[in-house]
Order: sequence, then structure tokens, then C-alpha cells
Amino acid sequence: MGPYDRFFPLEEDFREPFSRDRDRVLHCGSFRRLEYKTQVFLNHEGDYFRTRLTHTLEVSQIARTLARQLGLDETLAEVIALSHDLGHTPFGHVGGDELDRLLKEDGHPNGFEHNFQSFRVLTTLEKRYKNFDGLNLTFATLEGVLKHSYPYDKPFYPDWIREAFALDRHPSLEAMIVDHADEIAYTSHDIDDGIKYGLIGFGDLEGLEIVDRVHRMVAREGVAWEDHLYRHRFVASLIRLLVEDFITASQKGVQRYRGERPLCAAIPAEEPLPVGFSAETGSELKRLKKRLFQRLYRHEKIVRNMYAGKQCVRALYRAYVEEPDLLPFSQRELFDRRNPRRVVADMIASMTDRYAMKSYHEIYGISL
Repeated sequence: MGPYDRFFPLEEDFREPFSRDRDRVLHCGSFRRLEYKTQVFLNHEGDYFRTRLTHTLEVSQIARTLARQLGLDETLAEVIALSHDLGHTPFGHVGGDELDRLLKEDGHPNGFEHNFQSFRVLTTLEKRYKNFDGLNLTFATLEGVLKHSYPYDKPFYPDWIREAFALDRHPSLEAMIVDHADEIAYTSHDIDDGIKYGLIGFGDLEGLEIVDRVHRMVAREGVAWEDHLYRHRFVASLIRLLVEDFITASQKGVQRYRGERPLCAAIPAEEPLPVGFSAETGSELKRLKKRLFQRLYRHEKIVRNMYAGKQCVRALYRAYVEEPDLLPFSQRELFDRRNPRRVVADMIASMTDRYAMKSYHEIYGISL
């Protein structure tokens, strides 16, 4: 029996395999905790803003649409989308970056990487069966989560992962679709949240061709600039533009490799993806994302909040390393089987923003 044989379902029931995978993900604790993990705005900032959970659901909806229209497996795309952010830490990307830095400083060369952490959640950290760890998902789902974004190979991957998942090859078409659905979702909805929150305005996006195209789409609906519906129609139109462009530009690539579903082991990783946006829209989208990085993601209020989150992650890590008895017993007993630093990082990565801040306050007696 190989190290990855257990990734195949051991039992049969009335559900088809990818539906079973989806249900197992939806019912796991890591999925529920996404509700209180930061997307861009800290979770406690307000009820309107996206969290990791609402973002995940939006990615899933877009991925299902793309898969359906391209004749691919909608349920496989859905479960990869629902799983792709399970490994994210509290406080968004800065939490993961800080854990990565801390682990490497402590001599753990593998560090922390949220895509691999999502894979570990599904195969190791969730415990639902007596005789093995993980959720017991299909190979195609696990491959899609591990390889949904390029580059696929990481220097810290063990040899058995390279052997099992052919990291020199592209993943399934459904996994490629999820990566682009993620891009569509976070770009459009970060604009929505940023404008709603008053950190940016449409004026900050002026001069970008893709924005002008969306403005023209909204104008054809008869919605005026000053109308309170304008922001909603802009975001919906941007999603529509990107989805329709992706479907049109991807049809030939899907037709070429349709017979390889759900795995695309015939496509070397160095070859261009067979699915994606048109060259024009892809270039315009890159310029839009660059503008958002300059005007939104580096806004002083966002940076201030993320800095506070980073300090929280750092302080919790140091506290748990220096005094392991602060950890729950269920975590301490893992020290005999796993690297203690990795256990601490896994514990912190699993936390919601609220629980991390509560733990920080209980240990240090001060609030962030």
C-alpha cells in the first residue's frame, strides 16, 4: 500500500464521488471557521464585508458557472473551490506570511504556504475516521486543491507528493477554472468592499480600459453614475465581462483536452494553460489588479489592521513555543508525532480572527 492509496474513497454510497467530497468539505470544522477569517477587511469591521467563507462561496458559484458552460465536471470544480482556502490563517495573507517567517527563523525550512496547508487540512489535520487522518477525498479533488495555482512544485514537498501528483504536469481543467474563478471573485468583490468602505472611489480606477468597458455596460442599462445602484451594477457587469471572456477564450482549449478529464496529465506544466482570458482582457485585468494594489491593498487603514493581525500571530506563536501548556491537550499530544513548531503553526492557522484576538488578550492581558 502506497502513502497516497488512502486518498481514494474506501466506501460506496448513493452519491457520486465528487458530490461525496463536497459534502465532506461542507461539514468539516475548517470550512465553518472560514466565516470568521479575514478576506481583506478584518472580520469585526462590519457585517457587510467579505470573509473567507463568503469569498469561497462566490468562487464556488463562478467556478460552477464556468464549468457548466464549458461542459466540464461542475461538481469537481465546486469542491475544489470550496476547499481552496481552507488553509488560510486568520488576518488574511499577512498571517500566513508571518507564520512562514517564524517557522523559517526557528529552523523549519519548509515554512508555511497556504495552498499546501489546505491540502494538509484535507489529508491530515481534519480527523473524521478512526484508522486514518483526513476527509478521505478523491484523488482528483486533492490534486485540484494542491495544484489549483501555478507553480505547482514547491521545494519543501516530500518525494511521495511529487510521485503521486505529477507536479511537472498541469492539473485538471476544473482546477484551472477554479484559479481563474478565484481571480474574478476577489478582484470584483474587493472593488465592491473598497468602495463601500470609502477607501477607494471610481476615480481611483479611471484610465483603465477594462473599467471603461464596464462603465459602458452599466450605461447601456440606463443606470446613472450618481444612482445608488451604480456600484452594484458595476461589480455585476465586471464579473459578467470576465466570465464571458473566459468562456469564449477557453472553448478551444477545453475541446482539445476534453478526453483527458478529470486529469490532464498529458499537458506539461511549462506549456501555456489551455484555458484563460483573452490576451486583451488578461492584460487589462493585470493593470486593474496593479491599481488595486496601489490604491486599496496598501491603503493605510488596511495596512494598519494587517500589521495588528501580524503582531497577534507573532505573539501567539512565541507564547505557545515558550509555554506549550498554553495549548489544548489535543494539540500537545501531537508533539510526539509531529514537529512541535508545526503543531503550533497548525493551531494558529486554524484560528478565526476572533479566537486569535481573544487568545492574545487572555495570554497578554491587552487587546489589539
